[in-house]
Amino acid sequence: MESGGGRRRVVVVGGGIGGSLLAKTIQFNADLTLIDPKEYLELTWANLRNMVEPSFADRSVINHRDYLTNGRIVTSAAISITDTEVLTADGRHIVYDYLVIATGHADHVPITKSERLHQYDAENKKIQSAQSILIVGGGPSGVELAGEIATDFPGKNVTLVHKGPRLVEFIGTKASDKSLGWLRSKKVEVKLEQAVDLNSTSDGSQVYQTSARESIKADCHFLCVAKPLSTAWLSETILKTNLDKNGRLMVDEYLRVKGRSNIFAIGDITDIPELKQGYIAHKHAMVVFKNLKLLIDGGKESKMTKYKPGSAIAMVSLGRKDAVAQFPFTTLSGRVPGLLKSRDLFVGRTRKQMGLQP
Repeated sequence: MESGGGRRRVVVVGGGIGGSLLAKTIQFNADLTLIDPKEYLELTWANLRNMVEPSFADRSVINHRDYLTNGRIVTSAAISITDTEVLTADGRHIVYDYLVIATGHADHVPITKSERLHQYDAENKKIQSAQSILIVGGGPSGVELAGEIATDFPGKNVTLVHKGPRLVEFIGTKASDKSLGWLRSKKVEVKLEQAVDLNSTSDGSQVYQTSARESIKADCHFLCVAKPLSTAWLSETILKTNLDKNGRLMVDEYLRVKGRSNIFAIGDITDIPELKQGYIAHKHAMVVFKNLKLLIDGGKESKMTKYKPGSAIAMVSLGRKDAVAQFPFTTLSGRVPGLLKSRDLFVGRTRKQMGLQP
């Protein structure tokens, strides 16, 4: 059993966008333990740039120890929780006074930063050696990957297949139309309302069949579809009744799990009806930081900070210079939103937020 000394024990489960910022911010106010199955924070919105420019990953993949100088790091998956402990896959029982669940989406990635960087090198070689590339999925990941490849490797034949009626369906139709127009202007072939059977190739022919019985020749393919939430591990725990039908944790206005005074949840796993994006996870982290600090310092619950969802802002990068941005009252595309996001993908700003050199 692992526990701290006299200070309040805060355990953060999940070292993604929200969990890492909370851990970094609370580390000098509590006896902190961060539990994560990997040794690093990954700025996931930079993943697709990393595939076409692997050296970019050295800044967007950050070892937890680089920003966490005053807390324990447990490199293992959490597998269960009780009212007082978190149990990990490597057999530890970690005691908490306050628990924050920030497990995001399930993504099977390597444990170490060096292994992750090697993975990006391998993806890059795959792109470089291919003449024709198939991308399955027209959400933000598929659109951004198509944009990155079309920009850096304009001679490649890129085909994007999406089962929905429009691209990036989580944002408005104007942004979808602008994304589609930009991709087609870069000679990306976009096929909507079709699915691809990735097992349809035979004898190494590298010809894929779509649901519309079209054939697509591709030297390699990338699957860019939504990853499942990482909350299944909670389904047999004390929080099993706090999961909604979509597997999200139901939270109150203070981002506490409903009915629990000392367990919080942040990021994509919450049931708050809002776009699930990195900057939103950061907002969650800062609200929970304020509330934890207040409670640790003996403040009254009535003084806790409420989380207020803001207006939806969504940005999709289109290569290195362009982007589509949806604001509450307008949609912009081209170089202006590109200046905001596409050049550095907010990596420098986020590193500064984590107390690191940009």
